[in-house]
Formats: sequence, C-alpha cells, structure tokens
Amino acid sequence: MQFCEKCNAMMVPVTEEDGTRALKCRSCGNTKTIGGHLTVSQDLEKTPRDKIIIVEEDSIPMPTIKAACPKCDNNVAYYWTLQTRRGDEGATEFYRCTKCKHTWRNYGG
Repeated sequence: MQFCEKCNAMMVPVTEEDGTRALKCRSCGNTKTIGGHLTVSQDLEKTPRDKIIIVEEDSIPMPTIKAACPKCDNNVAYYWTLQTRRGDEGATEFYRCTKCKHTWRNYGG
C-alpha cells in the first residue's frame, strides 16, 4: 500500500492510456509510475446472511407445505430452513407462496 507524497491519501493502481502502470491519488490526482508485478487483493468479511440464496425462478424443485400466504391467502407454499441465528436456537423457516411468490419467514422455537 502506498500513500500520496503530496496529501498522504491512499494511492490506487491504474493503467495509463499508453499501457504503463501507475499509482494514482484519488484526492489530488498525483501519480507515481511503477514497474514490475502488480497484485491487488482484498480480504472480505463473510456474514451468515451471505449464505442465503434467493431463487427467482421455478427451475429448482422445492418441497411444498400447507401454509397460508399473508399476501394472497393461497394455502400452498414452498419451504426451506436455514440456521440464521446461534446454533443453540431453532432454525429459521422460510416460505414462498406458490401463487404470488411472496416470501416470509418463521423463527423456529
């Protein structure tokens, strides 16, 4: 990581129009030409919500259950469960209406 010599802001890697690599300050625009190998990496924090997958199409067969949709009063819904809270608490049940596709959840006890 490099910091700008003029304003001390963090410099980011860019490729100039002529193909040369440089570091450029986002604050003041100062550039510094660099050579050799350039590696850009970023560590990402994962949360339990990253595991929730929303399926928008009906291509994946899912089990159904009798459940009243709060939006259209249909009595059949797809369902699945996920552990969204601590391991010693019940799983969260998700439901999706087979008619209007409204999705709701019920926290297990």
